[in-house]
Parts: sequence; structure tokens; C-alpha cells
Amino acid sequence: MSDPVVHIGSGAVRGRRAAGLSVFKGIPYARPPFGPHRFRAPVEAEPWEGIREAAEFGSRAPQVPIFPWDLPWTADEGLDCLTVNVWTPDPGGAGLPVMVWIHGGGYQFGSAGEPDYDASLLAAAGVVAVTCNYRLGLDGFAHVAGAPPNRGLLDQAAALRWVQDNIAAFGGDPGRVTIFGESAGGGSVACLMAMPSAHGLFRRAIVQSAPRHVLSEGLAGRIAAALAHRLGTDPTVEGFSSRGIEDVLEEAGRLITEDPVGRQLDLQLGRIAFGPVVDGQVLPRAPWDAPTAGTGSDVELIAGFNADEYRLFAIVLGTTRDMSDEELSHVARTLAPANAQDVCRQSMPGTTARDRDIRLLSDAMFRMPTARLADTHQAGGGTTYAYELTWPAPGSDGTLGACHALDVPLTFGTFGAPLAAQLIGESPQARAAAEELSRSIRTSWTAFASTGDPGWPRYDATTATTRVYNTEITDVNDPEATSRRLWADHPFAPLL
Repeated sequence: MSDPVVHIGSGAVRGRRAAGLSVFKGIPYARPPFGPHRFRAPVEAEPWEGIREAAEFGSRAPQVPIFPWDLPWTADEGLDCLTVNVWTPDPGGAGLPVMVWIHGGGYQFGSAGEPDYDASLLAAAGVVAVTCNYRLGLDGFAHVAGAPPNRGLLDQAAALRWVQDNIAAFGGDPGRVTIFGESAGGGSVACLMAMPSAHGLFRRAIVQSAPRHVLSEGLAGRIAAALAHRLGTDPTVEGFSSRGIEDVLEEAGRLITEDPVGRQLDLQLGRIAFGPVVDGQVLPRAPWDAPTAGTGSDVELIAGFNADEYRLFAIVLGTTRDMSDEELSHVARTLAPANAQDVCRQSMPGTTARDRDIRLLSDAMFRMPTARLADTHQAGGGTTYAYELTWPAPGSDGTLGACHALDVPLTFGTFGAPLAAQLIGESPQARAAAEELSRSIRTSWTAFASTGDPGWPRYDATTATTRVYNTEITDVNDPEATSRRLWADHPFAPLL
């Protein structure tokens, strides 16, 4: 069978056949965001003559490695990073639901081409799956004088406009687009729901472990100024553009550990210096505040988190490894509501103080911001579903529990990829349990993309029914009631 060719607005692309699917990689949705386009809003891709080969992923956006297995970015990779990838079971068909994945990575690293995000199994279930790159770190999110804010989010919106204009050529229905993402990808999904410029570009959303990391203009400006000072320039388009990309990345990688802006607790604990900025225009308000203002309530939503989110950072990144129990207790007490440690002590009998403080950090950074989004979306009149992953990562000898990012290989079924190798391991028993859990999650996610119903009861203020994913899958009323009550009045305002 010959390789598939599809005609889109900018030209023809030739993909490849693989496992019964047609796969197209590295299709530009915007021009390379460097040179004259650096620190600018994305510009529509230039059209091309003839047939463009779409067999390789596009370049990674320039980035700083965070996890031990991340590779440093080099200029040899190229700068044509604003690309999409498409998996489709039927490029000649019509009307298939569409799922657009936005990758995580702390708004600072990662790419849609990582093997963890191979969307073959999702597409095989009858959806057109799309993954996209976007600008990261300084180029995507720093508050730079003379540049539009939140350029990484603007890139994502541009990719979604590309989907609206072109996905029918791959068999997809532009009226049934679901966006989904994990960690910074989940945070991006939540932000897109709150962005006026993204309204109407998607119908449904799945938010997996959204971080609380949303910055005020003041903090974002101080971080940009601190980086510019290190580079010996001004925090402007002209100033940053005068420095080489690799030099900027090197200094950005050192930025957090030296705590130049006095936000060590908020920044260092997640190794995140850049992120969405509540600027009043591109992102008018924090995403968990948007539904109560009537923004995004027309989007059907699944929102959820993992039971032990922060353990990945504490153990794999070692962010709290050198802290004494007293120091960790101080950090948890600083970020959590008053009396939180007493409440945890009563609600988690038989656990250590460190375990309880790690739970509070999980709540502070991922669990409760995501829960707040579910609450405000439902209160604003939106159709909402909630879930929690409690299945412990078997590859960690029990130390990681249901940690951050464990849901990624379960969402995609990519058990041969690096993240699954790290978290799930090679045990046949663990692999079998993971595959069964993954099938259930993928079935619910694709059903939601197709019909708006993932297969469990809607979330409401009275019962807070939540799908709990473990060896046994159950629907439980308000499984995190204690944490939700404890954090109910916490504002999760932009970091100042």
C-alpha cells in the first residue's frame, strides 16, 4: 500500500502507514519562531510547492533539561519547532472525533515527539490524534518588554486553529475537538479554557494534574529581569535577541537554584521559573477562577490528579532530599492553610510526618488546584467529570506511589517508552496490571471525545462523585473530602 498523501491549506503532505494507521509527523502550523519572529505571536506557516514529506518529528523547542533522562538541546536540532503530528485511522473518511495532546514539562522542556506520547493506540480506538510543540521557557513564557505575553499559549491556540482549518482532510470532525494534557500540558489546557482567543477552538477538555504555577505580571517581570541581568542585557525583545539561544538556556538553567527573586518555595520545589502569566489580555485570570466568571463553562471537562503527585519531585529530582524533617515541615506549613499539618495527622494515621508533608505539597502544587478547577467549572454551569489515580507505580518499589506523570503511559499505553520503564518497570505482573488500567483510561478518554460521556457519573457539589483508578476501578463520592475542605478557602492566586 502506498504512503498516504493529504492536501491541507499550506500544501500536500505525505505520511507513512504504520499498524493500520496513517501517521503524519512534523507538519508546520506556524513559521519558526526565531530570527524576525522571535518573541512575536505565531505567524501562519508558509505554503510549499509539491509534496512535503511528513515522516519525521519536528525540532524540539529550545529547552533546559530537568529530569535525569532529558537530553540537552543543541542548535543542531534546528529551530522549526512549531509543528503538529497526526495519527488517523481513516484519512479518507469524515467525522471522527479529534484529540489534541499538549505535552507537559514544567513549561520549560519536552516535545510532542517523545516516545511516551505515541498516539497509535488512541487513534486505533477510532479518533484522530494530534500532538503539538510550542515555545518553552524564556521564549514561550517570559514576560519580555515589547513582546506579547504567553507566547507558548498563543502557539497552542495557533495549533488548534490549524486543527480547525485542516483536520477534516485527515478524517476528523472540527466540531468534536477534545484537548488534553498532563502537568504543564494540563495547566495549558486549563489556561486555554480561560483564553478569549481560544474560545470556539475545542469542545471538550481533559485536565490531568494541572500545576498551580500561574504567575503575576510582577513576578514574571522580576524573573525576566533577573535573567537579563545575568546575561548582561535588558529584559526586552532587543536585549534577549542579542544573546545566543544556547547562552540564554545555560543561564536559565541556573536561575532557580540561586533564587534571584525570593520565591524559592514556589519555584524551586517544582524547578519551574517560567509559566503562564495572568496578564489581563491573553490570560485574563487564573484558570480556576475563569469558570465562575462565565469563561469556559461551555466546554465539557474531565479534571483529575494522582494521589501522590509530589513524590516524583521529592525522590527522582531530589527537591526535598537534603531537607531535614523540620525544614520540610516548615515548607509544607508555609504553603498550606493554617492547621493543615494537624488535619493531615488526624486523617492519615500510621504515616510519618514526612509522608504527610509530601501529601501537603502534592495538594498545594497539583491536586487541589485541579480539584478547584472541577469545583468552579461545575459551579459555573459546566459539565464536569472528576477522577483520581491511586494505583501505585510498581517500578519504584513502592516509594513513588501514584506519583506525578504516572498517568502518561497509562493514557497512551506506551509501556516501551522511558517514562513507563522508570515508573512501571519490567515485571510481567506490573505490566499486565498497567495494560488493563490503561485500556480502561483510554476507553473513557476516547468515549468522552466522541460523546461527552466518559462512562461514570457527572461531578456535582453534593456528591462530588469521582472515578478512582486502581487495581479495582470504582466510583466514589468525594474521596478527597478532607483535603477539599482544608483547601476550600485557599485562593490559589497568581504567584506574586
